[in-house]
Amino acid sequence: MPAKTRIHALLEKERTLIFPGVYDALSAKLVERAGFPLTFVSGYSVAATQLGLPDFGYLTQTEMVATAKRVCAAVTIPIIIDADTGYGNALNVIRTVNELIDAGAAGMFLEDQVWPKRCGHMKGKRVIPVEEHVQKIRAAVDARKGRDFFIVARTDARQVNGLEDAIARCKRYKEAGADALFVEAPQSVEELKALAKELPPPLVANMLEGGATPLLTKDELEKLGLQLIVCPLTALYASAKAMQDMFELIKTKGTTRDHVDRLLPFQQFHDIIGLDGYYKLDEKYRSPDEG
Repeated sequence: MPAKTRIHALLEKERTLIFPGVYDALSAKLVERAGFPLTFVSGYSVAATQLGLPDFGYLTQTEMVATAKRVCAAVTIPIIIDADTGYGNALNVIRTVNELIDAGAAGMFLEDQVWPKRCGHMKGKRVIPVEEHVQKIRAAVDARKGRDFFIVARTDARQVNGLEDAIARCKRYKEAGADALFVEAPQSVEELKALAKELPPPLVANMLEGGATPLLTKDELEKLGLQLIVCPLTALYASAKAMQDMFELIKTKGTTRDHVDRLLPFQQFHDIIGLDGYYKLDEKYRSPDEG
């Protein structure tokens, strides 16, 4: 039997979970304030925001674990981390699991691409032999040692070898102990239906704007038989568009004076980051010499 985790408990309570992806502590705080029960740290988004690079395998384990630690410390909701391929073989996966648990993560996605990997909706992907990823899943399950850590096995075989191979791989990954299954980039509603028919729950649906998979609502996906619905890049694309628009406005108008309604108010932003609490701490521990 799989370990009972916070994610299992949420699924038992709500049946279907929808959650946005984040890339830093602030975006995680906003997700929590919006009332979502969990969130996901996207490697694509971290590579873009911290390195200014595409999701092409540039992001290292050290960088992702450091991000996970900061994000997990900022919120109380459980956080699943995009662990890419585990950053190497099965032995590297063991270290990745331990590092992420120590960082406070509630789970991870572990995919079967050849390293260096790339975004699941980009061209040119390759996958490792199924037996190799089975061993990586087994290593991850053994490494968690019954701790609160939800393991999602992801396959990118749909684009490479077709849907039949992707389904066959997921069945093997489930046998190896994965808590949930994730076929990346199914290309139609019919393919999503086939996944729900052939594979045991819980199943991940990746709602990536502009990607290969049709965008469906939570209710539509629940009816199809998918339980974990992640919107990994919505926050990244929304914030990038907002910044792009405001920078253009500053460049053309020379001021934001007539457009402050498009910004979070000064005090509201400080509420998000808890400034009043830090004022109180500062007052409590300020020495007489500090005035």
